Amino acid sequence: MPDPMPALALVAVPGRRRLTLDIAREAERRGFCGIYVSSQFANMAQCTALAFATERLIFGTGIAPIYARTVEDFAQAAAYIHEVSGGRFRFGIGVAHAPSHARMGVEAAVGKPLADTRAFVEKVRSYQNFGEMPPIVLAALRKRMVALAGEIAQGVIFANASRSHMAASLSALPADKRRDPDFLVANMIPTCISDDVAAARDLCRRNLVRYTTLPNYRNYWKEAGYGDEMAAIEKALAAGRESDVPSLMSDRWLADAALFGTAAQVRDGVAAWREAGVSTLVLVPSSLAGNQMKAVEELFAAFA
Repeated sequence: MPDPMPALALVAVPGRRRLTLDIAREAERRGFCGIYVSSQFANMAQCTALAFATERLIFGTGIAPIYARTVEDFAQAAAYIHEVSGGRFRFGIGVAHAPSHARMGVEAAVGKPLADTRAFVEKVRSYQNFGEMPPIVLAALRKRMVALAGEIAQGVIFANASRSHMAASLSALPADKRRDPDFLVANMIPTCISDDVAAARDLCRRNLVRYTTLPNYRNYWKEAGYGDEMAAIEKALAAGRESDVPSLMSDRWLADAALFGTAAQVRDGVAAWREAGVSTLVLVPSSLAGNQMKAVEELFAAFA
């Protein structure tokens, strides 16, 4: 039996939203296991469209920031998508990051991540008149949020996680959840396919730079065994030397957090992540030869 296919991350870029629906239909035809839509550009609306554009594909938000709307509005939308999709929607939620909070103008609403997430989930499930709610998946990096996912959610989704640390992260889940095939364990991972392995690695490095500026990510990577890299990055940021950050992101760290290289290397990487405990690897495509559309084309060819 062939290995399960990965999932695909799509951004519903303005001007190409219909095209992303065409891509989703093609991904379904090719057997990809899901589509996850990042928080930019109205991902709840895009998931509504995916409910009608596809027939069998699992899809979800990856992620919906919990401070972006009222809880009631989120709950009504989630229940609607769940119903019209026939249960194929996964409601991925998370607290997001300080720059996102500033962009949305919600800094005053932001509290403690664990408490706010728990309260959000409880409130969503408290509504009795909106219809059945979809499975809720928590965005997580460190173990306490992973443990909360195991307690109150139907899955956990990482982003830019370190493969070598995944077993330690998943140890925070109860054993029954780790064994449950219906409990989603996903990771969104930067992916670039090219025979020029060094260039593909460098593109992934550039795509990850902004995450190294976020304290919560640096704290996670310290936990994952990359304390020297993160300490050097923190020193550079404190000194105003942001341009030095890429050179401080070691190849060892990058190989643990991204997939890059030939099609065969990327396929092998997907299999390695599955062995590490991630049942749904969500490939976040980029390309040396073009935009997201070109990157998806390369992924389709690699997994044909």
